[in-house]
Amino acid sequence: MARKKAQAHHGGAWKVAYADFVTAMMALFMVLWISAQDQRILIATSQYFQNPFHSPMNATSGVLPFNSKQTSHSEGRDQGTEKEQSRNKQIEMTFLNTVAADFYRLLHLDQNLEDKPIDIQVTSDGLRVTLFDRAKRPLFVNDGIEFTEWGKFVMQNLAWMIDRHGFRVTIDGHTRSPAIPAPADDAGWELSAGRANAARRSLVYFAVEPGQIERVTGYADTKPLPGEPRESDSNQRVTLSLALSAKARSHENPEAEKSTAGTAVHEPDVLPLAQTARPTP
Repeated sequence: MARKKAQAHHGGAWKVAYADFVTAMMALFMVLWISAQDQRILIATSQYFQNPFHSPMNATSGVLPFNSKQTSHSEGRDQGTEKEQSRNKQIEMTFLNTVAADFYRLLHLDQNLEDKPIDIQVTSDGLRVTLFDRAKRPLFVNDGIEFTEWGKFVMQNLAWMIDRHGFRVTIDGHTRSPAIPAPADDAGWELSAGRANAARRSLVYFAVEPGQIERVTGYADTKPLPGEPRESDSNQRVTLSLALSAKARSHENPEAEKSTAGTAVHEPDVLPLAQTARPTP
């Protein structure tokens, strides 16, 4: 009689494949969840995976949680505070660089372009955005105070960025020497102040709260760019200084609000000007 063959034993290969599938799905869900978080969390998460044992996040190192500030000596506490401040400053600078890069991408501009119409510098407390009124890509119509279509596009995106991140704004207008269009003695003051105030009106029109704008000033041709002659077209510009608000800083670092409590706030020095544009009520 023919003998029936025993059924082949398939083993547990399917279990391994299923475990890999479940792991991949979990990783996908984690990536989707992290991508939906705030931009500061994304930056902190990225830095954590680059260097997990020196992460800027207030998390744990290894398996067991620990308190990095808990020490037995005052010197250790001071060092912990310095490390915390340095870590928060690193996160802030990374965040500001990301915001600047995103703004360049919104305007489809090359950051390394020599005669770029916009220049963004990361400062100790925020961003300095310089808008140039160049002949190839003018910011204003006929050397006046009305924005061109390009100027409106720039101001609209700038207003969106300021409103999204809650920056405090100061606006400075500058002209070259001699002032365009009129050669009158006060033409530079009128033009620089008018352009700065036009930038203020445009920001408020698109998105920015009036209370976020702290100062609007016209400097005429008294502050040319370093290394540029007073007659250079590069001096035809509007500079916006964007500073992180106290609310944004306390959201990023809850200890910052406590440490700054009771500290006097000093306004930046402003030179006396012949013409200064003030926000209209």
